[in-house]
Amino acid sequence: MPEPDRNSLSAGRGQHRDGLKGWPDLWLLPGKPPHSPTAAMAPPPPPPDRAPDQTLAFSDELLLRVLAYLPEPHLTASASLVCKRWMRLSGRLRRRLAVRDWAFVTHRLPYRFPDLAVLDLFPASIAAPAAPSRASPVLTCGAVSLTLDPGADPPLGACRFLADDVLDRGLAVVAARFPNLRRLSATAASESAGLMDIAGGCATLQELELHRCTDLALRPVSAFAHLQILRIVAASSPLYGTSEDGGVTDIGLTILAHGCKRLVKLELVGCEGSYDGIAAVGRCCAMLEELTIAEHRMDGGWLAALAFCGNLKTLRLQGCARIDDDPGPAEHLGACLTLESLQLHRCQLRDRHALHALFLVCEGARELLVQNCWGLEDDMFALAGLCRRVKLLSLEGCSLLTTRGVESVVTSWNDLQSLQVVACNKIKDEEMTGALSELFSNLKELKWRPDNKSLLAASLVGTGMGKKGRVFFKRV
Repeated sequence: MPEPDRNSLSAGRGQHRDGLKGWPDLWLLPGKPPHSPTAAMAPPPPPPDRAPDQTLAFSDELLLRVLAYLPEPHLTASASLVCKRWMRLSGRLRRRLAVRDWAFVTHRLPYRFPDLAVLDLFPASIAAPAAPSRASPVLTCGAVSLTLDPGADPPLGACRFLADDVLDRGLAVVAARFPNLRRLSATAASESAGLMDIAGGCATLQELELHRCTDLALRPVSAFAHLQILRIVAASSPLYGTSEDGGVTDIGLTILAHGCKRLVKLELVGCEGSYDGIAAVGRCCAMLEELTIAEHRMDGGWLAALAFCGNLKTLRLQGCARIDDDPGPAEHLGACLTLESLQLHRCQLRDRHALHALFLVCEGARELLVQNCWGLEDDMFALAGLCRRVKLLSLEGCSLLTTRGVESVVTSWNDLQSLQVVACNKIKDEEMTGALSELFSNLKELKWRPDNKSLLAASLVGTGMGKKGRVFFKRV
């Protein structure tokens, strides 16, 4: 049998391989060119031309007028991200800002937001806490971060702030670049250089909020010529790590009174003091209309000094664990003759003698607001009957008051026009009497929601009760 020719077999195999190489070309779609190395290495096609920016034809003044119609969230979140020009222009429209990085204050703040009117520097003045370990967790509430040490007593550490020289340099930059600033919130340093710069550079400043205040830190406050609203947060040794003799006492209140005689609103948070400090404020600040005292640590007898506030219209007590330990005899208390509103928020009202003195001083109040206060039982609330000119009564979160206790007081007020009772669980609809129902029919405004089970509010809809004075129950 003849042997096959090897050359013919090798040639057949070569033709077979050549045929296999040509098969991919047969799989191409019709009209598509065959694959080639040069086609794979070709550069991608150029992107299509973008449409030109039509806003480039607008001047900065015209574009500012357009951006001014945007609300504040869209102005900062969207418009400032379009381009660098829009970011620069939107920064010129920004009027309020809370800064959280002090380096931004000294470097970028004047260029990014040149026309600020309200500036909050308190979050930026808090130093970042050290890297927490498993044994020392960090408690963060808003802008304040505190280190917890379970083995310490108390376990809550002090809040760390930047150095005083760093704070003063930042305040100097603000004073030099923001002459039209109206409201400032900052941390008081032990030295007064930074606040003195603010007083000299921001001549139109009207509202000031100072944290970590001491008596010495209030010395430059007298340099603010047009200051009308002042909020002081006294330095507390557990929170701010200051010495035990720090804080705001009668000395600081006297410095404040002699320096800020044009004050209209004053808020004192965590301040010490006594009769002398409040009396100095009342004598010197003749234009004071609103006084807020929160979490005070004052000595006994300060209530009697409120009689020196000859123009006071609103007195607000917030978070006070006690009102006055020793208010003194009733004949020496005096009264605020111009007072219109007495507001109690989150206060302990368990001292009958102190509450009696408070209502005697505020006997001319026309509005009485009590919100989330502890210890206000029926016998304690009965002392509110001393304020016989009340036109508006608002009770919220008074869980110990009963229907009988409220009725005994409100029925004795002949001028009562508005009544609001919210979240007072012991006040029940089934305990309503005829005298209380008659009172409700003569009110101009009634809001009755003592608990979630109350049906009185729903039953009054459409009856006109509680709306006397405008459309319903017209007198001939």
